[in-house]
Amino acid sequence: MSDFLKHECGIAAVRLRKPLAYYHDRYGTTLWGLNKLFLLMEKQHNRGQDGTGIGCVKLDMPKGEAYSFRRRGIEKDALAEIFRKEIKQFHKLARKKQLDPADPKSVKKRFDFGGEILIGHLRYGTSGQFDEGSCHPYLRRSNWPTRTLMVMGNFNMTNASELNQVLIDRGQHPIFGTDTQTVLEEIGYHLDEAHTDLYRELRDAGVAGADMPDRISAALDVPRLVAEAACAWDGGYAICGVIGNGDMFVMRDPGGIRPCHMLVTDEVIAFSSERVPLMTVFEADADQVKAVDPGSIITIKSDGSFSDTAMMPPQRFTPCSFEKIYFSRGNDPLIYRERKAMGAALVPQIIDAIGGQFEKTVFSFIPNTAETAYYGLMDGLRLHRRKQVREEILKAAADGTLSPDVVDELILRNWPRGEKIAHKDIKLRTFISQEKGRDTLVSHVYDITYGIVNPGDYLVALDDSVVRGTTLKKSILKILARTKPAKIVVCSTAPQIRYPDCYGIDMSELGKFIAFQAAVALHRRAGRQSLLDRIYRDCLEELKKPVAQQVNRVKPVYEAFNDTQISEEISRMVYPEDIDWNGELQVIFQTIQNLHDSIQGECGDWYFTGDYPTPGGYGMVNRAYVRWYEGLGGRSYDLPL
Repeated sequence: MSDFLKHECGIAAVRLRKPLAYYHDRYGTTLWGLNKLFLLMEKQHNRGQDGTGIGCVKLDMPKGEAYSFRRRGIEKDALAEIFRKEIKQFHKLARKKQLDPADPKSVKKRFDFGGEILIGHLRYGTSGQFDEGSCHPYLRRSNWPTRTLMVMGNFNMTNASELNQVLIDRGQHPIFGTDTQTVLEEIGYHLDEAHTDLYRELRDAGVAGADMPDRISAALDVPRLVAEAACAWDGGYAICGVIGNGDMFVMRDPGGIRPCHMLVTDEVIAFSSERVPLMTVFEADADQVKAVDPGSIITIKSDGSFSDTAMMPPQRFTPCSFEKIYFSRGNDPLIYRERKAMGAALVPQIIDAIGGQFEKTVFSFIPNTAETAYYGLMDGLRLHRRKQVREEILKAAADGTLSPDVVDELILRNWPRGEKIAHKDIKLRTFISQEKGRDTLVSHVYDITYGIVNPGDYLVALDDSVVRGTTLKKSILKILARTKPAKIVVCSTAPQIRYPDCYGIDMSELGKFIAFQAAVALHRRAGRQSLLDRIYRDCLEELKKPVAQQVNRVKPVYEAFNDTQISEEISRMVYPEDIDWNGELQVIFQTIQNLHDSIQGECGDWYFTGDYPTPGGYGMVNRAYVRWYEGLGGRSYDLPL
């Protein structure tokens, strides 16, 4: 992807179903669960590299001994560093004879992460004040295990400010800044309420104090209290929580916006944001890994009993299509096929852009995430050319003009030619994690293969999406232009991104989208500033309504133009400046219909269409326009709607 996007985030969880001694006897290590957690997180390293956190809850610990542990870090290579430190501590304890690696009871007692429930989180920082305190899991401690709570997730709530106000109205004093804290406190509040009710009921029934913890633990209705906490949430989320007594829950938003997958075996119940890590780490078949149903809460009680509970009425299934386009690893067999289909779907537009002149066109891709779609594009181009050649050979045979020279001319001279032109030299995700200061280094991220494109050739470069156009203009096109092609065609496997996201992708400022900038430029060039003024007033009026009654008032920005007109303006805007090249540039985008045809099943498309899956999206997009018009930056969903 030329325009780097961050998203929140990746989750992994391992709940062992056997005593620790079982894993030591079968696999030779009591740390089997911790090792699996590390692998699950490493296989999802693409989902977050700014910060990492892990947590552990031990089952059936004697009273007075610690049972809940957490580590977080934001240092370079935080994932590897956190696990390195823990394993180093494990060996240090072993050397000092403070634990016996061959004795599971000793490991559980002495090593913080020698427990049965292990959770991990990877994230990108989507705000300028990202620090270790922003890393998951968040922890709410209590002297009662049944009131201690650890929470992590891949989510964003569009109504975080309203949720904070609910806490204030109860008399609480929430620490503002993250919706994670809001989620933690909301679940914690309902956990406290349920705990208090159970305590009083048991106390009035004459239950002895020493028996209270076990009785409360057994009676705690986790699905009910979590559903009560979530009833007012508006957003996309996959959230995992662990209560200090060992009860664990994983929940997914009713629209299935954020992904979450689950594997259940005799040995383990495991969760991750993506399917393939579970398949790889646990050597499981694809049909063994199930997606958590939208609107469901998976609960594993401390005694190991398992339940799947619907927490909300079903909604229209709108999984984030950027998981297919870009975020998820491409080694998932379904995503691999879908990305190839997205590349192949661009064939008609590309053939039109090059005038069908295969003999003078080089096809390539912008690494690294567009590579799979590129294979699909090349398959589609070859299939198209194969049909052409077949028709021409049959025609030549019928005319009596078929000869070896004709066959060579048809097959060899005019065949789609694929080359790797662009190379990514710097891992931009880790090297420049925040947007500030990124432009000064971005021009050095890519390099090219010289001597492949001849002067006068056409160069087609496939990208998976064009969001802001910044890297395209300041780096990639300047580098590609060094080959002196007559024309560069940049193809996006994603449609034009026209509207902000508020469900976990760092894509929230309307004014930064190149498609929006192009539409605004076209209006102003045509003397229609009054339309932009009117949309501003309409958005202000819309924001006075309850969120559930709002509609997207930003759509008229695009209604005067077709996709081609906006693409042409984008091509003009990203044309590289101050370089020795006067060739033609054309930027083309996937159609929304082709995107849906390429993806198996439903997919969310609100960033392309403006049709949001929850009411909070409409409040957010209207707020985003107001902030753009008033010259303000920042995430519009962080503010009251």
